[in-house]
Amino acid sequence: MANTFINRHGYLLIQLLVLLGLLLLLCQPLAWDIELPIQFWVKQGLVFVMWVSLFYLNTLMLVPRLLFKNRLGAFTASVLGAVVFIMLAGFVIDTWLNLPELMHRAFNPDEAAQPHRKGMHINPVMLLATLLVLGISTSIKTVQKWQKDTEIRQSLERQKISSELSFLKAQINPHFFFNTLHSIYALTMINIETSREALHTLSRMMRYVLYETQSGTTLLSKEIEFMQDYINLMKLRLTEKVTVTFEPPMPLRDVPVAPMLFLPYVENAFKHGVSALLPSNIHIAIQQHGQVLELDVRNTVLPEKRTVLEESSGIGLANTSRRLDLLYPGQYTLAVTEKTPENEYRVNLKLNLS
Repeated sequence: MANTFINRHGYLLIQLLVLLGLLLLLCQPLAWDIELPIQFWVKQGLVFVMWVSLFYLNTLMLVPRLLFKNRLGAFTASVLGAVVFIMLAGFVIDTWLNLPELMHRAFNPDEAAQPHRKGMHINPVMLLATLLVLGISTSIKTVQKWQKDTEIRQSLERQKISSELSFLKAQINPHFFFNTLHSIYALTMINIETSREALHTLSRMMRYVLYETQSGTTLLSKEIEFMQDYINLMKLRLTEKVTVTFEPPMPLRDVPVAPMLFLPYVENAFKHGVSALLPSNIHIAIQQHGQVLELDVRNTVLPEKRTVLEESSGIGLANTSRRLDLLYPGQYTLAVTEKTPENEYRVNLKLNLS
């Protein structure tokens, strides 16, 4: 709204400056040390009216209806016709007011009156000013249309991004809850009391997703609490062979972040880094370095799950990468190492929140 206000009043100011420039051009003879006939000023006034009319005729009709419609031939013919009309009108006015003879007398008062030779001649100043009026009005309207088209494109892009983010988020949430409910279902076969605790944790997480993430951003502290709930939920079904460590930033400085942006990487670690037979580790760390927020997720590469790691990372990771592109374009770095020297699958994400 503010940008539209500035554009509207900015173009109005430009138009006023153009008209003022034309008026100053026509009033320049006031500085001459010559007494000019009243007919001269009548012509100047009529020329000013013609230039103003041409300015708005070109701005409001010729450019939008011909040039912007790709009717270049009609636009060129109209512009040339307008120039010819202005020049002919100037000649008619000169003849009607007998201006050539009156101007000759004004510049040569001591000479005897002589009949002025009639004939049409081109006034180069008037021709140049007419072309200048057409050029400036065309440029103003073209720039105005370009800015309007840019605003429309940006608005459509924002709507597209908003719709796409909603779609991606809608895909991520069911994907996450499907996996979590599957884990709780497996837990009910082992420990009913523990499964009840897991359902309570899951209900708290669902409230977060339903009510805390609708604005498009959430506080980092709430996102970390959500991740902690998820980790605790996953740990309920793990054996002593799996070691899980979670390191939140200390101290934590609350900043707005996109909700559920880190979860797919954590979920992926639990999906591919857990073994019931072999020792495995999952390490999750979030750090803050000034305006940079860093997520580091590492999990043990297991032989029986290596094929899965080499395939697609799943809906969650694919959508999260797309969300990063939309929400933080040029503000993030994502490094994925499929196998480190420590035999770990590592994801390192850095967000510049400045």
